[in-house]
Amino acid sequence: MKKISEMPKRKLYKTNEVCEMFDISRATLFRWEREGLISGPPRDWRNWRLYTAENVEQIKQVMQGRAEVA
Repeated sequence: MKKISEMPKRKLYKTNEVCEMFDISRATLFRWEREGLISGPPRDWRNWRLYTAENVEQIKQVMQGRAEVA
């Protein structure tokens, strides 16, 4: 798993890049989106999700919240 600090600073991330950052599955990421834990990311012309830095921060907060519960 790549650390977020090691990821290049960009504005948009693909689904697989976000999943690698946090070591989560696509299904988990999409479920959090469906459940409203993270806001829906913008999409490109192919309708692919492109996650913003704000989305990444939301995912980080969800991950921290899950770690506190466990």
